Amino acid sequence: MTVRLRDHVRIPPMAAKFYLLAYNSFHAFGWAVGLSRLLATFSATNSLNRAYNSYGDLISWLQVGSFLEVLHSALGLVPSGVLPILMQWGGRTHFLLAVVRQIDEVQEMPSVFITFLSWSISEVIRYSHYALNSLEICPFWLTYLRYTAFIALYPVGVAPGEMWLMYEALPFIKKKNLYSSFFDTLHFSYYSFVVVLLVCYPFLWLKLYLHLFKQRQSRLRKLHEKKKQ
Repeated sequence: MTVRLRDHVRIPPMAAKFYLLAYNSFHAFGWAVGLSRLLATFSATNSLNRAYNSYGDLISWLQVGSFLEVLHSALGLVPSGVLPILMQWGGRTHFLLAVVRQIDEVQEMPSVFITFLSWSISEVIRYSHYALNSLEICPFWLTYLRYTAFIALYPVGVAPGEMWLMYEALPFIKKKNLYSSFFDTLHFSYYSFVVVLLVCYPFLWLKLYLHLFKQRQSRLRKLHEKKKQ
């Protein structure tokens, strides 16, 4: 028996399982290290302003590396839809690499800490769940947490985290004329792009949020049915 990747490529199921176990375990460990570093820095300084200095490089590498999940979905290695994964990856990556990493003035804002904390907790839960699930030993409580924690973490990471920081970054984007060499060719400034993005963000966020609720309903129902058996 083989795992079929979008009707083109087939790989042995054990190879797919081993790869996904390694990938998810690596990311669970990486995000856990980052979370511990973030909390240790906060404990030592009693400040929300040092999050990027302690965690920025690591979280950037982890976020870029997570693009593989878009490929996993596109190839059929996992059953998740491509569009929701791509939307979330694109939004986070833009926030992190295009805004936070390029504007020193926003790196010490509390919104960075809020965002990193929300992302880290949700990703430690998510990747741990995926890793243990690939071994078919995932406990009920972790599955429940995987499909429940996002209810609080997602809005916190988006509103006082990502959206607020991008709003605070607008004056610096305008002053620095960021990415002008690219956006001038489009007759559209990056500043205007971020303004439009902020207007659209709640609608894009709501689409993903509702998608997660649908996932939650489906997965937890199946889990309860399995426990009854």
